[in-house]
Amino acid sequence: MNFPFKAIGFDWAHTLVDLGEEDDRKPLEKIFSFLQAKHISLPDFEECLEKSRDLFKSMIELSRITHREARYEEVLKYLLFYFKIPWEGKASIEEILEVYYREVFQERKVFPEVESVLKQLSGVSMGIVSNTTNPVAIKEKELNDSGLKKYFDFAIYSSGFPFRKPHPSIFQLAIRHFQVPPSEIIFVGDSPTADILGAQSVGMKTAWLNRKKEKTNISPDYELSSLEDLLQIHCVNA
Repeated sequence: MNFPFKAIGFDWAHTLVDLGEEDDRKPLEKIFSFLQAKHISLPDFEECLEKSRDLFKSMIELSRITHREARYEEVLKYLLFYFKIPWEGKASIEEILEVYYREVFQERKVFPEVESVLKQLSGVSMGIVSNTTNPVAIKEKELNDSGLKKYFDFAIYSSGFPFRKPHPSIFQLAIRHFQVPPSEIIFVGDSPTADILGAQSVGMKTAWLNRKKEKTNISPDYELSSLEDLLQIHCVNA
């Protein structure tokens, strides 16, 4: 198709994928059930959940200031050590994380119009730049299971790099992968601050996906009510 940009960067959560109702209780319950099945002694669940929430909340608050990503994997390791859970030799961190995120991802669904739009953008280089507290291996599995992996040349996850959006370094990684000038890249995301300001800071054009019709003082190059609106940009610039 006649699309005016050589490359498109996409946010993941709330842009391509609906996260549904995020709940940390059920995933932790799944971990407890998994460990109990292996006859591993466990602490009081509510105490563990409270400790998990307190620690993770502090990490999230700090990440908003420093742009250093909060990683739930670190919280999990802390809980295992703090409560002296005798898991070693009976389970691996990777197994425990998979149990946790298998439950988390039950709620996640690709937005209905996404795959059709990506198909029509065939021939345009596309990549993902996602802020995520999930481990990179878990995100790669999510991308593969979503059926969308074939459309993207690369995926960059903040949990695997020093900084999260809107820090310019993570957008610079995308530019490096696209190998085109930033002015020939458009970044699509739902967050005015993380996605729009972040991409603008490195010279990318921007499209704010405003599904909820919210207000902002930030000025993107384009505003979309659905990802389908991205296909109309070529008409505007024709």
